Amino acid sequence: MQVRSIYRGARISAFKCREVTREIQGLPVAAALELLTFTPKKAARMVLQTLKSAIANAENNNNLRPDKLVVQEAVVGEGATLKRFTPRARGSASPIRKRTSHIRIIVTDDIEIAPKPARGSKSASKKGSDAKPAKARKPKAKDKPKAASEESVQSPESNS
Repeated sequence: MQVRSIYRGARISAFKCREVTREIQGLPVAAALELLTFTPKKAARMVLQTLKSAIANAENNNNLRPDKLVVQEAVVGEGATLKRFTPRARGSASPIRKRTSHIRIIVTDDIEIAPKPARGSKSASKKGSDAKPAKARKPKAKDKPKAASEESVQSPESNS
């Protein structure tokens, strides 16, 4: 079952927020919470707040267990832009755009959480041994040194 939470009018640009939401898509909720807790960005705090709200919605409204939940989708859309002006030289003004965004997170219990293989396991080492060796590169005409060009270079002493 899918459960969603939306944070509307977050005072951060969607571009900055998308960088954080890309990292948590497809992760189990526990891993996403841990990642967001230790990400030193303003957007991470806002996404963390929205994710906690989605988890609470799943628990209280749909009786789902939080340890089974996975972040299915984390999307950031552009919200309303506040337009302000700042004075410039010679009586002119330039615009300032204070951007907002809408953060939408969907968690689900339909996706199975697959454990990742350990780094030192044998299956990881076999993967490297099956790879074919790279083809040897043929030298091109550009790569060959030109003997005539080396002889034509003279030292400054020989000119006088």
